[in-house]
Amino acid sequence: MKTKKETRIIAEPGKQDVYIIREFDASRELVFKAHEDPELIRQWLGPRDRVMKIDYYSSRSGGSYRYTIEDKTGQEIAAFNGAIHEVTAPERIIQTFEFEGLPERGHVTLDTMTFEKLPGNRTKVTTHSVCRTQSDRDAMMASGMESGVNEGYEKLDEILETM
Repeated sequence: MKTKKETRIIAEPGKQDVYIIREFDASRELVFKAHEDPELIRQWLGPRDRVMKIDYYSSRSGGSYRYTIEDKTGQEIAAFNGAIHEVTAPERIIQTFEFEGLPERGHVTLDTMTFEKLPGNRTKVTTHSVCRTQSDRDAMMASGMESGVNEGYEKLDEILETM
């Protein structure tokens, strides 16, 4: 019987950062690939009741990305973009992340994802997101991102089982 894996999301009061910590029952190389391969990202990122469309995704140091999220009727409900600063396989990805739906641009986070090899062919992913301001961080936490992260990682578990 499978156990549900816990995704820890840490957002301490009065700070600008968020930590997302999750373990996976797969090798570091596979988990890393799922975070940098656009076709795999499209399959798992975000809530189950949404569809991701990738406009472009250049997963390399100096690359960039843009994707949209649609509801099941095909209506675009959100768009995101960022610059990829570093891709060091299979250890680290550093990138920015911006939600395009705000009235003013510039509410960007700097995200560092590290991939730690664990015993038993397992992997721990730690994402450290630094928001521009504490109020940006609080708005991100209030946006429902937590449920999207949890659902996305549950979908990623399913994908990793088949790889």
